Amino acid sequence: MRLFMAALQTETNTFSPLPTGDAAFHNDRFHRTGGSLAEPVWANIPLIEWRRLAEAAGIEVVESLCANAQPAGLTVRATYEALRAAILADLSAAGRLDIVLLNLHGAMVADGYDDCEADLVQHVRAIVGPDCVIGVELDLHCHLDDRLLSVADLVILYKEYPHTDMADRAHDLFALALRAARREIRPVMALYDLRMISMWHTPKEPIKSLIAEMIAEEKDNSKILSLSFGHGFAWGDVPHVGAKMLAIADGNASLAEDAARRWGQRIWDMREATRLRPETTDAAIDAALSAPAGTTVIAETSDNAGGGAPSDCTAVLARLLARGVRDAAIGIFWDPIAVSFCREAGAGARLPLRLGGKCGAISGDPLDLDVLIHAVTDDASQTSLSGGRVSLGPAAWIEVDGIHVILGSIRQQCFNPDAFTGLGCRLDDKRIVVVKSSQHFYAGFAPIARDVRYCAAETGILRDFASIPFKVFTRPYWPKVENPA
Repeated sequence: MRLFMAALQTETNTFSPLPTGDAAFHNDRFHRTGGSLAEPVWANIPLIEWRRLAEAAGIEVVESLCANAQPAGLTVRATYEALRAAILADLSAAGRLDIVLLNLHGAMVADGYDDCEADLVQHVRAIVGPDCVIGVELDLHCHLDDRLLSVADLVILYKEYPHTDMADRAHDLFALALRAARREIRPVMALYDLRMISMWHTPKEPIKSLIAEMIAEEKDNSKILSLSFGHGFAWGDVPHVGAKMLAIADGNASLAEDAARRWGQRIWDMREATRLRPETTDAAIDAALSAPAGTTVIAETSDNAGGGAPSDCTAVLARLLARGVRDAAIGIFWDPIAVSFCREAGAGARLPLRLGGKCGAISGDPLDLDVLIHAVTDDASQTSLSGGRVSLGPAAWIEVDGIHVILGSIRQQCFNPDAFTGLGCRLDDKRIVVVKSSQHFYAGFAPIARDVRYCAAETGILRDFASIPFKVFTRPYWPKVENPA
């Protein structure tokens, strides 16, 4: 038996001014082949698991590229087409295959392609024919419709946000694909449109229990092969944006449709209990300042690089300074120019520094500050969700009026406290730690936090889901409409 595998991932914020081109993909995490043999970083985690399982089962592995770009704006058409061509060339050269497994994102949009994943899998199907099993693993922040389901045999999504279960879902997909290739099962998929655009944090109730119950049904019901809750990605203006429920049954389309509808209805019924209400910046600061001893972690969700934001917005830092807050830290600012100035001046220097506000209206205004440089480095890094390291490039730790700021040269959301402590900035003595992230920080920061809060500034990614200025997507949805059905 022979397995072909590849990874191509990015999450496209169609409202972002940042283009996603060749350089975004051809980074230190790019592998033309052999990504499964490298240290785990993000896109290669399923590849590592698939290789391990395949070798244990005596299955020959043919591996193509592994490419992952930081979420940003539209992918350049020529860039997507070149990456697609590389995968398809490897596929055509591979000869007879029994299984194709693809690690994709699900919200990749390129100029001329509103669904890169469905387009890629359609081309894959044309090469491998109807008998080869095609399995796809997707981020739960994906766009789903019948285009992808019509050309893939199996589609499985992460269940957790933060995405701590990429390897687990890769294991699930491999197991089902192998059973399908052996003709032990006949997967049929069904999709239920929730008509909702929102975000759900899976470590919190009632979603935490719902996910546990989904996993239990997969184990207990031999006819239900998989259940996936697609949260959707709100900032992709495509026709099929929004939350979906996906069910896979063994040979029974009606059973799959019933399961998707049943679980989708449960999510709809808990919409008020799970409604995301990020605080204003001042409300989050008020709560932190009024709290007893301990560290309050505030997620600056509106400037999350993982959602396509520049991560150079100064709005929250400006409020901390205006209110005279001290013993606080904030990061990670993406500002290669400011970092270069700090490196030139060196640790211990004081200098006037213009910070942030460089990428356009989404960035807000820059701040002109008098700063103390505590540390600089040629290559900072932080622990990612995979346990591997992700680079911040040349970086600096500066202080202004009792607020400690981490600056990086590579745009990354904040995953782990070592983004701060790796440069020498302690967090255990800080009243407030602001992280530029929506939720992937949670696994790393929750253990050190007395409280975790979520705020959205006026500038950056729009957090009012009812007010996102869609043009392509025109269907009614909750919460813009109370009953979109």
